Amino acid sequence: MLGDRAICEGSSSGLAITADQQQQPAQAGAGTSVPLSRYESQKRRDWNTFGQYLKNQTPPVSLSHCNCNHVLEFLRYLDQFGKTRVHSHGCVFFGQPDPPAPCPCPLKQAWGSLDALIGRLRAAYEEHGGSPEGNPFGNGAIRTYLREVKESQAKARGIPYKKKKKKRNNQMIMNKQLPLPNDNTNNNDANAPLTHIA
Repeated sequence: MLGDRAICEGSSSGLAITADQQQQPAQAGAGTSVPLSRYESQKRRDWNTFGQYLKNQTPPVSLSHCNCNHVLEFLRYLDQFGKTRVHSHGCVFFGQPDPPAPCPCPLKQAWGSLDALIGRLRAAYEEHGGSPEGNPFGNGAIRTYLREVKESQAKARGIPYKKKKKKRNNQMIMNKQLPLPNDNTNNNDANAPLTHIA
């Protein structure tokens, strides 16, 4: 599919890119004094890789004709470069987070890597002039696919994915005054301000 494949060092998504694409960021950054952030560099590499993937299709697909089906095919294609062991239903280690021995189950892209990749490509699509309404990376089919990958990997690997709790605002915590543990007053109102006699 992609000619002269090379895996990008430091790439969280393990995308295959051509040698020409590896040189593009260095050439583009030569005329500017501000280096790109790690996120921006990764986003550029991902965008170039996706563009190369579309060009290598038979027949080639232009970015303007790209739809969510091309994105889904791209995500499935990336599994061959994955590093996460996903146990099949017939595997004796199915559902075990730390299997005691190796098994022949396939390596795939981890759900988190795919989710981050889609986020970067979604942003890159709009930065390159695509409309948010027509963004193939934001399509419901992509979200459904990612949810299914997340759930199947959680079951196969025995690792439940928990939704991260939002951090509480420190100011809310500071404003709420709690009684001191050694306070001997019979004040039953936990939210009432404390008064100490000096």
